[in-house]
Amino acid sequence: MSELVEQRSETRLERRNRAAAETRSAILDAARTAILVDGYGALSTRRVAELAGVPLSQIHYHFGSKRRLVLAVLDAENARLLRRQTEMYDRPEPLWVRWDRACDFLEADLASGYVGILQEMIAAGWSDARVAASVREMLSGWYRLLAEVVRREAERGLEIDPFTAEEVGALMGLPFLGAEEMILLGMPESTLPARSALRKVGLVLRKILEPGHGG
Repeated sequence: MSELVEQRSETRLERRNRAAAETRSAILDAARTAILVDGYGALSTRRVAELAGVPLSQIHYHFGSKRRLVLAVLDAENARLLRRQTEMYDRPEPLWVRWDRACDFLEADLASGYVGILQEMIAAGWSDARVAASVREMLSGWYRLLAEVVRREAERGLEIDPFTAEEVGALMGLPFLGAEEMILLGMPESTLPARSALRKVGLVLRKILEPGHGG
């Protein structure tokens, strides 16, 4: 009898955990939608609760504050896109092809709203140490990935001396962050051709890696 009661208790616990996970997921989805529609500045937890179909108290229970909610949205998006990037760089394609694909991803991430949320949280991190720590950890995942990509390319014969793999990874990633800032600011391509400059880096990589290619 005691074993049966214990099994029922565990089942109830599992149901509670599943319900909590579903509520948290619904809140994250609603927050992402609200940010895309209304923007970060106009985001309100009450609006998110309405979209998620949950009491406002559930947002405070699961996330504690608007900022922590937005960081959770960013973290979920970051994990998904990092998996995408990892899969892309793992493909047996020339580096210049993968660079060009990364430029495609930039456009997709601008359209999805991810870049806007990331840049908002970077700015918030300048005055909030906890936000800064969270954003640093997210960005570190990207730079660790890029450094690993460079190490693999060096093992295949790419000459990176005098740079370290981490330094090359920084040089690969920082132009994208800078381009994102200027694009979100509304800087016209005619004044600062960030998009075309990034694309042309792929052409340079192709010339380096395929010396016979004249394009």
